[in-house]
Amino acid sequence: MQPMSRTLTTTPAADGYRMPAEYAPHSGCWMLWPERPDNWREHARPAQAAYAAVAAAIARFEPVTVGVGARQFEFARAQLAPQIRLVELSSNDSWMRDVGPSFVTDGRGGLRGIDWRFNAWGGLDGGLYFPWDQDDLVARKVLEIERVDRYRAPIVNEGGAIHVDGEGTLLVTEQCVLNPNRNPSLSRVQLEAHFRDWLGVDKVIWLGEGVFNDETDGHIDNLACFVRPGVVALTWTDAKRDPQYRVSRDAWERLNDARDARGRRLRVVKLPQPGPLRMSAREARGILARDGAKPRRAGERLAGSYVNFYIANRGVVVPLLDARTDRAALRRIAALFPGRRVVGVPAREILLGGGNIHCITQQVPATGGREGDRHGEGRRRGEAAR
Repeated sequence: MQPMSRTLTTTPAADGYRMPAEYAPHSGCWMLWPERPDNWREHARPAQAAYAAVAAAIARFEPVTVGVGARQFEFARAQLAPQIRLVELSSNDSWMRDVGPSFVTDGRGGLRGIDWRFNAWGGLDGGLYFPWDQDDLVARKVLEIERVDRYRAPIVNEGGAIHVDGEGTLLVTEQCVLNPNRNPSLSRVQLEAHFRDWLGVDKVIWLGEGVFNDETDGHIDNLACFVRPGVVALTWTDAKRDPQYRVSRDAWERLNDARDARGRRLRVVKLPQPGPLRMSAREARGILARDGAKPRRAGERLAGSYVNFYIANRGVVVPLLDARTDRAALRRIAALFPGRRVVGVPAREILLGGGNIHCITQQVPATGGREGDRHGEGRRRGEAAR
């Protein structure tokens, strides 16, 4: 049996590790179960149904593990498909992309995880809830379960704030990464140096703002992502009076002016913006107001985006958000991923909580060229699950 997870004192880059692209093979996917009645309407029951549907869709392509609090364990087990692994795991909410580990590999079968410092997207200066102490432990717990060695990063960061091509290029937004509620003492140059050390990247491409009214301070994963080296999907609207037009136009110009780590020009593919979408009065009434949590109000614009999809082994799981644009978005995404099956999942309930499918998932890269092997015999992560 492999040893338990160790906490390392070096950096991934110094050890020859880097973050692989999300379209590289996975050994599995992690999620968390939603429970907060002050973020999810009707005591989270509609959101739980949406999460279960996402988990089932991903499980068609790769193993899925869901972490759940003790009080919800039996209920969650009844809601989730039987092939989905369920583990008891405390958290403050259910955004695994941001609170879980970012995995790095060395190309020789090695797998390690980065445990970023988490402050609920802004701490006491604009953060979305308090406390966040259990969320800050999630990455460490996942790495213990997976028996993967851990790097504890010195900076505040979330998985949704970074997106790599696996060949040395990183996408981020200034609105999020340079926000003083994350790392106020660090400059752009210093943060780039941290990303080189912790993600093993060579080039950082800075976009400006994220999707309009995105409460994460503009995460990149809601705005733009690599679909393969040299190709970026970007949320887009042609409506010039929409505030998203200015944001997307600026991102388009920056991406077209940029070169990736290998000197290539980027091809930018536009995905239609749904909506604009807003929270209804009925939806807002179903959320419990509570001190320490962001209030949800009727009429509030939702940061909907089709870019917020999950790339699985041989599949892509896409949020369905607006009947007027869903079909066009699915067609464009299918064209970007030949050889993968595109599956749409109704995801408005996830959007009501502040994110979407990419935000609630975290892939575990496969090592040694093997896909979907996390529960396979002899694999250290599979052994940890027994």
